Amino acid sequence: MKRILMLMSLCALFLQTGCESKKEEKEEEVDYLTTSPLQKDTLVTKEYVSQIRAISHIELRALERGYLQKIYVDEGQTVKKGQMMFQIMPMVYQAEAQKAEAEANFAEIEFKNTKSLADSNVVSKNELALAKAKLDKAKAELGLAKVHLGFTDIRAPFDGIMDHFQVRLGSLLDEGDLLTTLSDNSKMWVYYNVPEAEYLDYKTKISKDGGLKVNLLMANNKIFEYPGVVETIEADFNNETGNIAFRATFPNPNRLLRHGETGNILVKLPYKNALIIPQKATFEVLEKKYVFVLDKNNVIHSREIKIAAELPHIFVVSSGLTKDDKILLEGLRQVKENEKIHTKFVKPDSVISNLSLYAE
Repeated sequence: MKRILMLMSLCALFLQTGCESKKEEKEEEVDYLTTSPLQKDTLVTKEYVSQIRAISHIELRALERGYLQKIYVDEGQTVKKGQMMFQIMPMVYQAEAQKAEAEANFAEIEFKNTKSLADSNVVSKNELALAKAKLDKAKAELGLAKVHLGFTDIRAPFDGIMDHFQVRLGSLLDEGDLLTTLSDNSKMWVYYNVPEAEYLDYKTKISKDGGLKVNLLMANNKIFEYPGVVETIEADFNNETGNIAFRATFPNPNRLLRHGETGNILVKLPYKNALIIPQKATFEVLEKKYVFVLDKNNVIHSREIKIAAELPHIFVVSSGLTKDDKILLEGLRQVKENEKIHTKFVKPDSVISNLSLYAE
């Protein structure tokens, strides 16, 4: 009887062990999710730090020495071309202009008298020529005196916005002293630096009909309502950074943008028939990107890929994959090179849509 009970216990133990072994085998057979690259036309937005400059930003300086007698404008004021802004005490220059005018009048009277005598052959033609030279000299000195007098009136050279004053009323000014700065912000020039590879792509892809259209992300994280156009590229690359400066021109009818602001240039680049994969399907080794590709026997092999552009959660692949390749989507750290695995395929469009992306 004891032997029978022992045999029954052993059988029960073997049965339990066998069931547990089968259960463990079933648990180990994990289905790994796989997918393929999604091929579609895509717009990639690239962002560049930029500097915003007025199309004209100049210093207004005193052209003559003297006391600042009047200030007709205020800091931050919008001024019109030709509008009076400052006046340097003009008395000395007014006196010089009056003196020059009197000398010019005297020389003109003398010339007329000499001409009358020359017409009557009383004086020689040389005397007439000398009188004419004196008159021309007097007129030139009068013109110069008027120019100096005009320098005492500082007028706006173009429509613009005043900066703060560098001097105060009554200040004694020397020739060349800075009064203020003036900015014409009807249009704005926005500068940003582009790497050499992207510059070459731009030159080969851009339409010959017009420049590259860009947008400006302002410091408050809002897009400036008017798009800009890249109109100018600097001549030389910076040898230290490998970049070249682009200049985009933005209309600024509401004068929202000011000289010296900062922002980011947003450039939308079209990629025709781009191959898109989730970022989570990649891994990095020594700054190189890899994916696990499955062969027809579901054996995994690592493969290096090149990234053309990066978007939130996805990469645009330039080389290393085809649209028919099957790649491992999840569990990259749980598998090994040349390992055969069980898989479950997920359609590429379903994978991308579940990443909450909007690749146009």
